[in-house]
Amino acid sequence: MTQLETASNGAGVVATDAIKTPDALLHSPIRTIEEERRWRKERVAGALRLLAKFGMNDGAAGHITARDPEDPDCFWVNSALKNFATIRVSDLMLVDAEGRVRKGDGILNQAAFAIHSRLHRARPEVIAAAHAHSTYGKIWSTTGRLLDPLTQDACAFYGSHAVFADYTGVVLDVEEGDRIADALGAGKAVILRNHGLLTVGTSVEEAAWLFVAMEQACQVQVMAEAIGTPLQIEPSMAILTEKQVGSAIASKAQFDMQWEALVADDGSFLS
Repeated sequence: MTQLETASNGAGVVATDAIKTPDALLHSPIRTIEEERRWRKERVAGALRLLAKFGMNDGAAGHITARDPEDPDCFWVNSALKNFATIRVSDLMLVDAEGRVRKGDGILNQAAFAIHSRLHRARPEVIAAAHAHSTYGKIWSTTGRLLDPLTQDACAFYGSHAVFADYTGVVLDVEEGDRIADALGAGKAVILRNHGLLTVGTSVEEAAWLFVAMEQACQVQVMAEAIGTPLQIEPSMAILTEKQVGSAIASKAQFDMQWEALVADDGSFLS
């Protein structure tokens, strides 16, 4: 069930309020800068644990960033060579626009800096970005194609994702980060050809859940095409569904459900 259900009135499909959206999802509580910083860092650590839970912690690859609320040119990121499954808030590092580590210990993933620093610079409204070498994201990226609207869930990305159609090795130069940002444009996700997936959001929760959802959409399309020629959802319905299931509020709600389970199962990442 999504926030909105559709009902036909005979003259077309009209979106009606089927579930009242909680105020907590519509309006973020007022927090001090320190409270907001702690909130974002906890969600980054939790999101990394979530990716590990779904088997997306592939070696040393992958990173999630959150813009610092006080210094928007800096972002918090997981240290390299630290498994997502054991990450803690205290493992995160604050990195500035020049690649200097302002706070935290550990090793800075140079690809994380090259990509995320330019994404955050190009998109001031983006709070967080997520990238990992998930299995089906990697498989689908080899096609160099956009995802098709095969399911309701896949429609979350309809018309709002792109393909970065060039591969030049591990991303270590900020110029390549600029080109990835250009490919992303105003969208919420980009498929990096022969590489994997990258998602962004106006909250850590949105960026993290979009990554999980995109990986699942890739898995569905890979499997659907393996058994035949799947039927696509008609464009006008895909556009409508994207507004229903692809909103920032919908993504945050999905993440919050996972957050409850993460904390109940092992809240050690909060330390």
